[in-house]
Amino acid sequence: MDWRQPPGAAQRGSLVFAGGRADFIEKYLEPLGHWHSRGWNVTSFDWRGQGHSRGTIVGGNFRDFDPLARDAGELIESVIAQTPGPHVAVAHSMGGHLLLRVLAERRPSLAAAVLVAPMLAVNSSPLPRRVGSLVARWLARLSPERPVWRERAGLSGDGKIRQVNLTRCPDRFSDEHWWKEREPGFHLGPPSWGWLDAAFRSTARHEEEALRSVHVPVLLLGTDRDRLVNPRAIRRAARLLPQSELLMFKDAAHELLREIDEVRLEALARIDRFFDAHAPA
Repeated sequence: MDWRQPPGAAQRGSLVFAGGRADFIEKYLEPLGHWHSRGWNVTSFDWRGQGHSRGTIVGGNFRDFDPLARDAGELIESVIAQTPGPHVAVAHSMGGHLLLRVLAERRPSLAAAVLVAPMLAVNSSPLPRRVGSLVARWLARLSPERPVWRERAGLSGDGKIRQVNLTRCPDRFSDEHWWKEREPGFHLGPPSWGWLDAAFRSTARHEEEALRSVHVPVLLLGTDRDRLVNPRAIRRAARLLPQSELLMFKDAAHELLREIDEVRLEALARIDRFFDAHAPA
């Protein structure tokens, strides 16, 4: 999706947004519209195997995240080459992990980047991360396509648990299901053991040396009660990145840009201030 400013409008710059696993462009129209209303040219996309990017990958269950990192890096470089600056990027969850890989490995000339509840480490609680990684690797060898958990239909049971983990806003949670009913291929279901193993291996790249090599200003947003990604890894990255700012919410779910307005609007305002400081028009 390329959502450019109309002819004659003031150009604030160009922004790339990347969602997480099982996300799709339409799910984030609200924050994308916010940035567009502030003058940004907005580019977003569906990861391979997600949304309308179907291809040959079923359910987004990659065995290796390297193709996704290449996709993100090449898209960002293309946007930088073809659109007016300053250039910035925002990425959520799995997208946040992959954007950080791009910053460390490809060093694109972005003015600033924002990682929203980034998957810098999988939340393997109650298992220690090393044990969780070994379990995922073993089960991925035995049955890589097998889902990590069994999903039940409807908004009861697993649906209630999923909403608690994602957002306290019932309207935005219902909006996601409206899109999935309209576009059944948007629903990916649980990740596979192969995907989880790939996630553990890819996030292991966030070593101290790699993080210290990133010199783009980075804002990290997270929540201390995140059940999907590890909040401690977000705090660690904020300490190691040379130019970083951190905002941790005490009582919010994983999807900060789709949370109740009290959380969502604070997150958007902090992102706006960060871009005004590090990527002025």
